[in-house]
Amino acid sequence: METLEVDLAERSYPIFIGQGLLDRADLLAAGLPQPRVLIVSNETVAPLYLTRVRAAFAAAGVEALDVVLPDGEHFKDWPTLNRIFDALLGHRCERATTLVALGGGVIGDMTGFAAACYQRGVPFIQVPTTLLAQVDSSVGGKTAINHPQGKNMIGAFHQPQRVLIDTDSLATLPAREFRSGLAEVIKYGLIRDLPFLEWLEVNLDALLARSPAALAEAILRSCRNKAEVVAADERESGERALLNLGHTFGHAIETGAGYGVWLHGEAVAAGTMMAAELSQRLGWIDASLVARIGRLFERCSLPVVGPALGEERYLELMAHDKKVQGGRLRLVLLRAAGRAVVSADAPVADVAAAIAARCRAGAVPFLESAHG
Repeated sequence: METLEVDLAERSYPIFIGQGLLDRADLLAAGLPQPRVLIVSNETVAPLYLTRVRAAFAAAGVEALDVVLPDGEHFKDWPTLNRIFDALLGHRCERATTLVALGGGVIGDMTGFAAACYQRGVPFIQVPTTLLAQVDSSVGGKTAINHPQGKNMIGAFHQPQRVLIDTDSLATLPAREFRSGLAEVIKYGLIRDLPFLEWLEVNLDALLARSPAALAEAILRSCRNKAEVVAADERESGERALLNLGHTFGHAIETGAGYGVWLHGEAVAAGTMMAAELSQRLGWIDASLVARIGRLFERCSLPVVGPALGEERYLELMAHDKKVQGGRLRLVLLRAAGRAVVSADAPVADVAAAIAARCRAGAVPFLESAHG
């Protein structure tokens, strides 16, 4: 097992990465303020892992309640969030009751947001079971639900007590979900870690084959990058915004196409290509780097073009982005491989041209070759 620390002074917490962690009562139950938890999961993950996690808590003498939500990005909303509050209130849970997020990014975000809100803040633990959640959304304390006009627009910063990443859970992850998570892994190499990008290019086939050693290394290096950025900029006032490479374009795709049609990583891959295209148009990078990024995504059967929503629709949706300041759209762009910047200087005409260049009517959220 590998252990990392997210250094946030008195709110620091560990990230545990290894095999068989879902059964580790000593890790799950350590430091609970009371021997009672509410596990939040969904209809896909619960049949696979809920019994094991409940048994681990029982072995530590902890009462484990649970609530099982419907699965899907389109359920990341107020009515579904209220089901968590209904369970907390129905079981008369107190401020010392800990929530446990058992699932992917949607479950992690919703559980964290519920924990931030219930009785003005209760503890929670992240137990991510998808690659995307393990390398990104479970770390850093961003919690949210979606709004029809924008993804993750309603939320709070609320750090978990710990993150338990059981790499064995990836064995049951569908291929499309697994590939979606690789988009966030590739992101770290592009924005700040050139040696990791080069490692990914060499080891991508092993990752796609779900080699335990390759997965452990990729998850460890991704989490280390995320932990370093969060420790330096918890609330995204500076460096943390770099983690959003491709996300402003990608969130527009997710919202415009309808939540759940494109998986998050698929939209981020297409959005990253738009950001790379714009970076090239500004003269910051050359065509060879754009092609290099595209090759990586295509090897993962991830899209390199987005749906043709129309440039005006993209720009309208992007205007709701959380990085907009003073009415100016701030985008994460590339200065080089391994070096990203946040810029508000891109002319709107260039942004629209980059979108148009990387859109196609009838584009699907995963390559036809992914159908197998």
